[in-house]
Amino acid sequence: MSTHPAMNNVTDGTAASATTTSGQRESMVWLLRQFASETPGVTHAVLLSRDGLRLLDSDVDKDWADELSAAFSGVASLAANITGPSHKRRAARQVIIERDDCLFFVQSAGRSAAFDNHPGNERGEVDTILAVIATRDADAGTVGFEMGRLVAKFAPYMLIPVRVGTGGEVR
Repeated sequence: MSTHPAMNNVTDGTAASATTTSGQRESMVWLLRQFASETPGVTHAVLLSRDGLRLLDSDVDKDWADELSAAFSGVASLAANITGPSHKRRAARQVIIERDDCLFFVQSAGRSAAFDNHPGNERGEVDTILAVIATRDADAGTVGFEMGRLVAKFAPYMLIPVRVGTGGEVR
């Protein structure tokens, strides 16, 4: 069970009925910051809307977080519009960009109702993307795995969470 006071019932997968949208955002920020501070190699994390607006971050400079959000939204869109061997467009489960100075990870994080004041909000829902920056020597498998666990922890705050199949892997 979490020691964070706003994290009621997160371990059993149900959101507390008294949790407000503000409380949901606080809990998600806490989870994001915990992820960034406890995952080896991770330096920053940003939750953004599919349309490229920053929703939450792990204490990232706001101007840089806004720039990253716009860029990662574009990366997710490009990845989703590349046809694969089936000749169909499908959203990428994860995109990894390797640079000389860092690694970027981009992953879908579901549709949330916690951002009712977001400009791209449709019927109370916002599609979200998790973007993570890690050191060059970070273990990509570990970071990707922990991102999947974080997305699963976001599930109580999502209207349409990312599907989790048998064995717990995020799809």
